Amino acid sequence: MPGDDAVERTLNIAIAGSGGRMGRALLETLAQAPGLRLHAALERAGSAFVGKDAGELTGAPCGIRISEDPEVVKGADVLIDFTRPAASLAHLELCRRYGVKMVLGTTGFGDDEKARIADAANDLAIVFAPNMSIGVNLALKLLDMAARVLDEYDVEIIEAHHRHKVDAPSGTALKMGEVVARALGRDLSQCAVYARDGIVGERPPKAIGFATVRGGDIVGEHTVLFAGIGERVEITHKATSRTTFAGGALRAARFLAGREKGLYDMQDVLGLR
Repeated sequence: MPGDDAVERTLNIAIAGSGGRMGRALLETLAQAPGLRLHAALERAGSAFVGKDAGELTGAPCGIRISEDPEVVKGADVLIDFTRPAASLAHLELCRRYGVKMVLGTTGFGDDEKARIADAANDLAIVFAPNMSIGVNLALKLLDMAARVLDEYDVEIIEAHHRHKVDAPSGTALKMGEVVARALGRDLSQCAVYARDGIVGERPPKAIGFATVRGGDIVGEHTVLFAGIGERVEITHKATSRTTFAGGALRAARFLAGREKGLYDMQDVLGLR
């Protein structure tokens, strides 16, 4: 399939945040993935999951104990990390030290932190994307096409996630905004509108608006609305299971098997560049 490289040997995979919602989805998906093997499972110090068999979280003990020692990533081929920015950056330095490639799905990084990730890619191969879903990344391609055609339409981005998500707007919503802004020749930092309250006046014609919903167990929903006079075009992606992100992350790990260094995203993995 486009973007997949042949893997001649089993890849050793380390998973950060293995006790979390995404970590469990990764463990479950990895257990059924040919050519991939769990090398290490990592959790934050003090987590109730430390010391447990990682496979017990998905109902199939595997003999790999969850560790709070980040050094367990040594010897892995790829670390998959969907945690928090501070933890991910600490893991990044370990990966750089030990030559472990990285699939990074953490969101909420600032510009300086993103620069550190780009710098690390001078020494190791990294897939860095705010959303590993194959469907979302196809939607990003469609958004680029739509924005170029609907260049006079108003653009609004609506996203919804579960009550536990800590950053807003989501990294995926921001990525969608970046794709649309770039296609329109705009700077998202100058045209984004993140909140509206009270008498805000008429909508600036080149604004890209964001709206955020948080509640329940919503896995992830994103809609980009192109509103014209007399019609609307909406591009929507709805995730109903975290396995879609886990499957994309494992596909990204296979993609990295044939690469020594460089910064990539899911558009590269899927051959959509």
